[in-house]
Amino acid sequence: MSVNLLSHPLVATKLSELRDKRTHSSRFRSLIKEISTLLAIEASRDLQTKDIPNLESPIASYTGKELAHRIGVSPILRAGIGMTEALLDLFPSASVHYLGLFREAVSLQPVEYYQKLPTTPNVDTLYLLDPLVATGGTAMAAISMLLDWGLKIENIKLLSILGSKPGLEKVSQAYPGLEIYVGGIDEVLSEKGLVVPGLGDSGDRLFATIV
Repeated sequence: MSVNLLSHPLVATKLSELRDKRTHSSRFRSLIKEISTLLAIEASRDLQTKDIPNLESPIASYTGKELAHRIGVSPILRAGIGMTEALLDLFPSASVHYLGLFREAVSLQPVEYYQKLPTTPNVDTLYLLDPLVATGGTAMAAISMLLDWGLKIENIKLLSILGSKPGLEKVSQAYPGLEIYVGGIDEVLSEKGLVVPGLGDSGDRLFATIV
């Protein structure tokens, strides 16, 4: 699989707390943002820069750097919202393209309900934000939307807090060349399409809508 698993003690400890059902939604949101920051830093290592000449520090002139890529962020609604702020902290000028998808309860198939992409792509590198990859269906539907928009698979990087091994394998096999960055991988996917032990419904836990 073209999956980059973050092997870092901070990710491991934050993910452990994130899984805990006692973790309050306010803390859950903070943890999602913190892990997202670490994922984004790792996923942006290969971004190209270009020179900015004739800048002045308090001491002397220098040649600075800026990103050569136009950056885009696509959170999958609604849970992807929790990852968005972390990406915008790192890429303040990034364009944000929300993708509305939900998983139908019986068929477990993704259903599209919202997208407002520009007529033509306005990004060179796009970070697709999906906190939890379970069956992989939602991520695959989002990638299909972005490819139909005109992006190439090498322009897209999928960032996920946690994924199931079967789901990540499915996405990787469907889209060779896609780069995936994930904070943790669980081996088991239940018959109902739930990641085990997982972290529950990330949208409900983010926004305190658990009944």
